[in-house]
Amino acid sequence: MNFSEKLQQLVADLDQEKASTAEETEQFRIKYLGSKGVFKALFEDFKTVSSDEKRAFGKQLNQLKSTAEAKFEEMKASLNASTTATKPHLDLTRPGSLFDIGAEHPISIIKREIIDIFHGIGFSVAEGPEIEDDWHNFSALNFPPEHPARDMQDTFFVKNPNGSDDFVLRTHTSSVQVRTMTEQKPPIRIIAPGRVFRNEAVSARSHCIFHQIEGLYIDEGVTFADLKQTLEYFAKEFFGKSKIRLRPSYFPFTEPSAEVDVYWGLENELDHRITKGTGWLEVMGCGMVDPAVLASSNIDPEKYSGFAFGMGLERSAMQRFQIPDIRMIFENDVRFLKQFQSAL
Repeated sequence: MNFSEKLQQLVADLDQEKASTAEETEQFRIKYLGSKGVFKALFEDFKTVSSDEKRAFGKQLNQLKSTAEAKFEEMKASLNASTTATKPHLDLTRPGSLFDIGAEHPISIIKREIIDIFHGIGFSVAEGPEIEDDWHNFSALNFPPEHPARDMQDTFFVKNPNGSDDFVLRTHTSSVQVRTMTEQKPPIRIIAPGRVFRNEAVSARSHCIFHQIEGLYIDEGVTFADLKQTLEYFAKEFFGKSKIRLRPSYFPFTEPSAEVDVYWGLENELDHRITKGTGWLEVMGCGMVDPAVLASSNIDPEKYSGFAFGMGLERSAMQRFQIPDIRMIFENDVRFLKQFQSAL
């Protein structure tokens, strides 16, 4: 077959070529326009054509290559149009898909409610480090060196890499009260929520990590009556109960000290169970700030007095949401946490 016949055959072949898929379109490109395709071979054969015929054959060959390239682009355009036509129509007026909303943790719910209650009567939030030194965690709060809370069975100690005295994981948020008293002059009215640590066995009712929220009010002329009124207001707002009682107790940093009970009632079986048949539910500890604690923070106990109180958040959360096991609060099980989604 001479060169002229090859060109005529190519014209007929190009006219018959069709492609309906991306694979067929690519095969057309490789067959005619690829590095080993038909046109590559023809241009090699063109070198053997006589000088008299080169001008005419060269022009025809270039036109055929342009025709093949145009046909390839046509195939691609047709393929793209077909793909676009089969895509689902996007309705921009449709409402967007809602993302799953996270749930508020039960501890966060309780903490937020308590903070809001005390904000309403002038208390602000104070925070402090979870790793404390001995003075802020024990000494400034009137804990003598032989106090049981300093024992390794109760406290997590953290080795100081500098070789000086060891630090501890704070055993209560009372250390925040000390920091506030040393940095701020009275009047002081704060609440201190936070995580605390005790070296205790983990069970359904106790954990080595838990949360506290403590309150402190220091000013001139603060009395035990002010403490009782504050606690009565809190009990009514948080528990919906207006009757409380104060039982004598002991805490190193308050004197006198008391345990606070709320009268829960005995209306059903649950009331009998959580109050052990007495109708009274213990909710927190409290007392007047010991003058020695004030003095250790350079506050004149002859001029100022104050009260402090503190409660555990886990106990309130378990009672509020009927959580049977404290360990569920720390396991981060999505099935458990989703139950509190409606609380957001």
